[in-house]
Amino acid sequence: MQKNAPRHFALVPAAGRGARMGTALAKQYLPLMGRPLIHHTLAALCAVPDIERVFVVLSVDDAQWACYDWRALGARLAPLFCGGPTRADSVLSGLRAIANEVSPTDWILVHDAARPCLASWHIEKLISELAHDDVGGLLAVPVADTVKRADEHGRIAATVARDGLWRAQTPQMFRYVMLRRALESAHGLTDEASAIEAAGLRPKLVEGDAANLKVTFPFDLHIAEWILRQREGDVHET
Repeated sequence: MQKNAPRHFALVPAAGRGARMGTALAKQYLPLMGRPLIHHTLAALCAVPDIERVFVVLSVDDAQWACYDWRALGARLAPLFCGGPTRADSVLSGLRAIANEVSPTDWILVHDAARPCLASWHIEKLISELAHDDVGGLLAVPVADTVKRADEHGRIAATVARDGLWRAQTPQMFRYVMLRRALESAHGLTDEASAIEAAGLRPKLVEGDAANLKVTFPFDLHIAEWILRQREGDVHET
C-alpha cells in the first residue's frame, strides 16, 4: 500500500430488530448453520485483508452480543454500543464513535447485518472499481423482473419500465468525511447512497449478484443457508 493511501473500514449497523421476520429474537441473532446470522456477515468482512477494522454498531442495551463467542473472527472486530432507532442514526453514531481512528479520506464500507452471503469477491470488486472514484458507490444488481406500481387497493396502477433500474445492495462505500457530512444533513433516508445523492453527488453502481441477498422474511433464511452450503461444497471440492 502506498504511504498515506486511504484505508478501508467496515461499519455494520445492527441495532434493529427486523420486525418483518416475526420473531422475538432480533434478526441478526437468528440461527443460521449453527451460528447467529450476523456471524456469517462479519466473518466475510473480517476475512478481507484490505479491511483494517470491522465495526459493528449495536443498540445501547444489546445483551445478546455477549452470549456468543466472537474470538474466531479476530482482533479486527470491534463492537460499538451506540446504535440509534434507525439505520441512518446507527451509521452516523458509528461514524462519530470512530472519528479518532480514521482519517477523513479513508473509505467506509457500510454493510447490512442481514446480508450473510456476502463473499470476498463482492468486496474485492467493490474496492477495486471504486479505488480512484471521486464519489464512491455501492454493489447493486440490474432489475430483471417486470415491475408493477400498485394503487391503494392493491391493484396494478402502472407497469414501470425497468430500463436503467437497479436494486441497491451493500456494502456501500464512501469516504469517511463525505459520508458523515451527508448523513448529518439528510433525514429519513434508507441507505447511504441516498444521503450522498441528496448532497448532489452521483454514486457509482458496481454490479454484484443475487447471491448477496438480504434476509428479510423467514424463507430468506433457507435461501441463505443453501447459498452458504453451496459455497462450502465448492471449497471442499477444490
